Amino acid sequence: MSAFYLLKTKRFAPLFTVQFLGAFNDNIFKNTLAILVTFHAGAWTSLPLEILAPLIGAIFIVPFFLFSGLAGALADKYDKATLTRLVKLLEFALMSIATLGFYMHWFSLLLVVVFGMGLHSTLFGPIKYAIIPQHMGENELVTANALVESGTFGAILLGTLGGGLIAASTYGGIIAGAMGMAIALIGYVCSRFIPTAPSLNAQMSLSYNIFAQTVQTLKLSYANKTVFLSIVAISWFWLYGALLLSQFPAFVKVVLEGDETTVTLLLSLFTVGIGVGSFLCEKLSHHGVRPSLILVGALGMGVFGVDFALTSSHFVAVTDLFSSLAFWHILIDLTLIALFGGLFSVPLYALMQGHSEPAFRSRIIAANNILNALFMVLGAVLTMVLSDASWSMPHIFLVAAIGTGIVAIWIGAVLKKRLDASYM
Repeated sequence: MSAFYLLKTKRFAPLFTVQFLGAFNDNIFKNTLAILVTFHAGAWTSLPLEILAPLIGAIFIVPFFLFSGLAGALADKYDKATLTRLVKLLEFALMSIATLGFYMHWFSLLLVVVFGMGLHSTLFGPIKYAIIPQHMGENELVTANALVESGTFGAILLGTLGGGLIAASTYGGIIAGAMGMAIALIGYVCSRFIPTAPSLNAQMSLSYNIFAQTVQTLKLSYANKTVFLSIVAISWFWLYGALLLSQFPAFVKVVLEGDETTVTLLLSLFTVGIGVGSFLCEKLSHHGVRPSLILVGALGMGVFGVDFALTSSHFVAVTDLFSSLAFWHILIDLTLIALFGGLFSVPLYALMQGHSEPAFRSRIIAANNILNALFMVLGAVLTMVLSDASWSMPHIFLVAAIGTGIVAIWIGAVLKKRLDASYM
C-alpha cells in the first residue's frame, strides 16, 4: 500500500495540512522580513546589518527554551484538537499584527511577531507529534512521520523561496502579511476537521512556572533511556542540518563563488534528499521501526558529510559551475547527506513516540523541542567560534561531519542493542 494513503484519511490529512501550512507561514514571514531588513536596512532599523539575520533567528528560537515545558503539559492535559484550533487563531492574530508592522515599517513590532511565531511553533510541536500515535496504529507511525518530515522540509523550502519572491516585490511586506493571514485562516478551517484527541491525563496538576515545567519535562524524558537517546540523536541531526543550511548562502558566495540561484539549488536538493530518505525509510521499514536503518542513516551522513567537506576544501571556482565535476560531486554529496538524514531521523521520531508513556507523551515531545533548540544554538555558537578562529567553512563542515558520524553511529548502535534485547 502506498505511503500516501494516510493523506486520504480524516485522522491524518487535516493534521498534515495544518502543520504544512504552519511551517510554510513561518518561513514566508521570516524570510520576507530578513530580506527586507537586509537589503533596505536604513528604512527599517539603525541596528548593524550583520546582526539582523542572527537576531531574527535567535528571537524565534527563544520560546522553545522558555515555553516548551508548559506547551507539553498543556497538550497532555487538554484535548489536542481543541488546542490546535486555538494555536491557529493565535497565528492569525500574529499575522494581522505583522501586516500592520510591515505597513508602518515598525521593526520592533515585527520582532514581537517573530517571537510570537516562535511561540506558535513551540505550542504546536508537542501537539503535532503526540497526536500522531493517538490517531495512528503502531504500524503507521513510520509512515506518518515520513510524511510529516518530508512535508515540513518541503514547506520550509517553499516558504524560503516564496519569501524571496515576495520581498522583491513593491509591497512585499504587506503582501507577506496578507498572505500570512489567509494561510492562517485556511489552517484554522483545516484544524476544525482534526478528530478529537482527548487528554490521557486530564487529572494532572498544571504549573505555570515555566522553569519548573522545563526541568520536570527534561526529567521525564531522561527516565526512559531509549526515548532519551532517540531525542539526543534527533537533536544532533538538527544541529548538523541547521549548521549546513545556515551556511549555504556564505558557502555559495565564498567557496563556490555562485549566486542566489545556486543557494536555491542547494536548498532544493537538500529538501528533496530529506523527502526521498524519509519515504525510502518508510518502504524499507515494512510498517515497523528498523533500528538497523538508524545505523545506516548515521553511517551515510558521516561518510558523505566528510566527502562533501573534503571536496569543498579543494574546490576551484569556475565561471560555469555546471561545467565543474567537483560542483556536481558537491551536489551529489549534499543530496545524499540529506537522504541518509531522512533515513536516520524518521525511525527516531517513531521510537520516541512509540516508547513514550501516553500519559505524558506531549511533554516528551516538548523535551525533544528543548534539546533540538539547544543543539542548534550550540551548533551556531561552534560555527561562530571556529570562524572567529579563522577556520574555513570546509574545515568546519569536516569537524561537524566527523562528529555527526561518531555520535550518530554510537547512539544508533546503543539503540539497536537495547531494542534487539527488548524483542528477544
